[in-house]
Formats: sequence, C-alpha cells, structure tokens
Amino acid sequence: MNISQEKVDNLNAVINVNITPADYTEQVNKAIKEQAKKAKLPGFRPGMVPVSHIKKTYGKAILFDEINRLVSESLNNYLTENKIEVLGQPLPKEDSTASYNWDFDEEFKFQYEIGLAPAFEIPFDEKDKLTQYDIKVDDETLASRIKNLRKSYGKMTNPDVSEDGDVLYSTLTQLDKDGNVLEGGIENTASVRTDLVDDKKVKKSLIGLKKDDEVEIDLKKAFNDEAVAKILNISQEEVADLKESTFKLAVKNVNRLEEADLNQELFDKLFGKDEVKTEEEFRARVTSEVESMLVQNSDQRLQQDLYNLGMDKVDVEFPDDFLKRWLKATNEQLTEEELNEGYADFVKNLKWTLIENKIITENKLEIKYDEVFKVAKERIAAQFKMYSPEPIAEEQLAQYTVQFLQDKEQANRLFEEVKGLKVFDFLKGLVKLTKKEIDYDKFLELK
Repeated sequence: MNISQEKVDNLNAVINVNITPADYTEQVNKAIKEQAKKAKLPGFRPGMVPVSHIKKTYGKAILFDEINRLVSESLNNYLTENKIEVLGQPLPKEDSTASYNWDFDEEFKFQYEIGLAPAFEIPFDEKDKLTQYDIKVDDETLASRIKNLRKSYGKMTNPDVSEDGDVLYSTLTQLDKDGNVLEGGIENTASVRTDLVDDKKVKKSLIGLKKDDEVEIDLKKAFNDEAVAKILNISQEEVADLKESTFKLAVKNVNRLEEADLNQELFDKLFGKDEVKTEEEFRARVTSEVESMLVQNSDQRLQQDLYNLGMDKVDVEFPDDFLKRWLKATNEQLTEEELNEGYADFVKNLKWTLIENKIITENKLEIKYDEVFKVAKERIAAQFKMYSPEPIAEEQLAQYTVQFLQDKEQANRLFEEVKGLKVFDFLKGLVKLTKKEIDYDKFLELK
C-alpha cells in the first residue's frame, strides 16, 4: 500500500491511497471463510457452505467492505503517525471517483481532501495582565436573595386588589387600532407577572386591579418578545411580526406569593433539620452561599476575559470551503441558509477548541476520569438538593453517577467541561492577575 500527501496550500491537502491485491487478498479470503462458516443457505447444512459459493455470491460485497475498512484504518494511522492535525474528517475528492469492477485482482486508487489546522503559538504568557474581581456582597443583593428564598417556600394568596409583584391571571384579547376587538385576532388566558413590566406607565395601570376589572395594555411595550410569546402562547417570530400589540386584559384572579416566615420550619426546609436554628445563623448561611455564587460570577468574567484575549491574539485563517463541504456532508438536513448563518459561530468555537487543545498538549495537562466523575457527582448531588435538603447517601450517589456517565453524549459534554476548567486553572497560574474589590452592582455594569 502506498499513501502520500499532496499539499494544495497551507490549509488544504489531498491524501492519495493506492491499494494493490497484496494489501487486501489475505483479509478478504479470511472474511469469505468466516462468512462460509456462519452462512445458512437453502440446500446446504449450517457451516458447510462451500467457500467458492460464498465468493461467487457475496465476494464483491465482502471485498467492498474490506477495502473500505482498510482505507479507513490506513488513513487514520497515516494521519496519526505523521502528526497531521486535520479539521473535520477526510472527504473523498469530488473529481476523483473511479469506476471499479470490484474484482479480486484490481488495484484501487482513492483521493481524499483534508482541511489542515492553522499553525499558531499559544497566545498566553506571563506578560499578559488581567483583572480578577473580588465581588463584595452588598445589603441589597443579600436582601434580594433572602426574599427569593422566602418566596420559594411561601404560600399563594388571592388578595382583592393587585400590588406590584402580583400575578394577574387574565384573559388577553387582541384589539385593533381603534380599540375594538380584532376579528380573528389572538386570544389567550395566561398569568401576567407585574414584576416583569419595565414601563412605569404600563406597570401603574396594572396596580390596584380587582377580579373582573379590564384594562388595555400594549404587550410589546410592557414585556420583551420572549415574555410576550409565553403570555400569548405564540412563537417569538410571530411576536416580531405582531402589528397590533394592544390587548384587553380581563382579570380573572389576583395571585400573590407571600414570603415564608423566618422560623425553624423554613430553616429546616432550606438546610436540613436543626442545621440552622437562629435568624443570625440563617443570614450567615445565606451570605456564605451568595459569596460562593459571586466567586462563580468572578470566575466566569475572568474566563470570558481570557477567551477574548486568546481569540484576539490568534489571527489565523481556516479552510473555509473544505469545512463548509464537510459540514454539509455530515449534516444532510443542513440548508445553505443555515450553513451561512451559523458558520461564523462554528469557526469561533473551532478556533477556541484548537487553542485549548494546544495548551493541553504542549503543557502535558491530563484530564482524568476521576475528575470527570467528581464533576458529574457534584451535578447530580445539586439536582437532588433542589428537591430535598437531606443529602443523598454517598454509595447511592456514586451509583447514579456511574449510570449517568454511561450516556456517551453526557460523558463527552462533561469531559469538555473539565477540559475547559483545566485550561482555566492553568491560565490563572500563567498570566498576571491583579485582584480588585468591587461591589456587585458595579460589577454588573462592567462591559
């Protein structure tokens, strides 16, 4: 067998694979004999079908399968042994299709196009400087978190008159420009949250309402498209095309979620029985949790800053024509419009993946199964905690984790997540980080 590479340019190449009978005859004959042992054909006892009969009847199909297997294995071995970093997978060259009889003495020649990964240096070093924010828990953030926790375990009431923060269970009927019910217009019954209304005038019109009251409301003025779509039970595309967005809102009920009392019952529901016994301990635990969340926010910001820095410093081109052909070849349902719309994001993700892989390879970073297992176990434990403050038994948690990781797609996703964290930790130790204290509200204003 002869395999060679023809460089088209720095980003594209053609792999030539030439196969002679000496390369495949032994494996083809072996496959034919195996088939003869397994074959069950009329007129022959099981396992007694003559090899010559199998070769005559199924030989070309067996030869075809063996040649395909041989080419695939040889291509992969060639790329690995020669350390050729390709993007996507090799594609049969469009103008190289030859016609074969698939006889047992033929020579086969195949050509494959490959897209080559661009060459670049790791874009980070100790000269790079970034800010690592130490976000402080302010009173407003803490109060908001406590309020949300109390509401999560509060009880629903039905007051006579609506206030800011209430939910209006209402029927909404579309009106025309003259304020009359639009013939054939949209009508839906839904819950309208007053706390999501940004427009002060619209919000004021929803305060002080009672059951059976009616009021006109411009939904697109009051809510974003996602919220309007949910209220009207239509798609966001339909919201964007909505010409008349004024609706009659008829209140069917006023719902209010009252905050739970700060007592032992609430403490036990949140943290487990007798883990917290006083309001001071409760506030301390909530403060600790908020601080932990803010550390995550700070890390996410730093990750984004590192990503932006790396992406800006790596200025490379990609084999765009090849990659687009490969994407269409591996996604038969992909339309030309979808390809063009999503290609820029695909290349950005590909570029960062190459940067991550280069950091891992050149610095000999390892992603171990134990690390993936640990992250998976933490995720599952957090899910259980959402439904019960009582921790799940360690042995049972480990069993759930093993089952979870048997899903190849989930396991690959977590592997990529752990890989990202490994690169992040490495870069934190490489670049120069300047720590800076910042209030949470100021942090949110950062661009």
